[in-house]
Amino acid sequence: MRGRAAYGVPVHDVHSQDRHLVRLEWGPVGARELTAHATSRGPVYAVVVDVLSFTTCVSVGIDRGMRVHPFAWEDRSAEAFAAERGALLAKPRRDAGPGDVSLSPASIRSVAPGGRTGGIVLPSPNGSAISALLRDAGATVLTASLRNARAVGNWLSGRLGDRAAVIIIAAGEKWPDGTLRPAVEDLWGAGAVVDALAGWLGDRPGTLSPEAALAQQAYQLVVGRLDLELAACSSGRELLAAGYAIDLAIAAELHDSDAVPLLRDGAFVQAR
Repeated sequence: MRGRAAYGVPVHDVHSQDRHLVRLEWGPVGARELTAHATSRGPVYAVVVDVLSFTTCVSVGIDRGMRVHPFAWEDRSAEAFAAERGALLAKPRRDAGPGDVSLSPASIRSVAPGGRTGGIVLPSPNGSAISALLRDAGATVLTASLRNARAVGNWLSGRLGDRAAVIIIAAGEKWPDGTLRPAVEDLWGAGAVVDALAGWLGDRPGTLSPEAALAQQAYQLVVGRLDLELAACSSGRELLAAGYAIDLAIAAELHDSDAVPLLRDGAFVQAR
């Protein structure tokens, strides 16, 4: 959103959260808003959170030693993109048959360690599209899920200089009309990253934006029963109804992964 607020202050200035080190917004529009000004002031680390299931899939792929190529569209161009890289193409869940790889963490876990040399291509209208937007804005892009939130937070903690910023983007879902549906599982995943960072940053006032602090609080409310809460939320119920209980179980593997997926040369790889 552009223009001026009711009191004459530019809208993009008041929405930038730029008084805070750790910031949080939702979806592609939020990603665009937070990066519009942050990249001109210092290094920006952007963390995409799409728990069910893009960023959980990325963490599983990195655990299996694969390069994970995000791709924003589900059409024939994805087939050509994968073929050029000698990579496996993940199919939509609805189209995947036995033995196929899809946007299902369980299917990716079934691939032999190392997988195909070219890795895996993950078409995703949310997580992949947001990753590309953040990359094009000049941010250093990572992904996080509940599985690897602590690892990502620990990695970031050693890279926070005076002018650095951490932007966490909860991807959310889309309603049938294409508008954003905030997804509570992404709020919890984002909060898990904030919680890991807060352990390093201490109690300095203003470090967390109110939006980031709220995500941390939401995560702390459910941390002891994440499996139950994931199964009860709207996105989880949708997966259960479709027969993907195993994907919910993988998504709930809190801090089980040391993967720190970093977008480099068009693919997520293990950060060093």
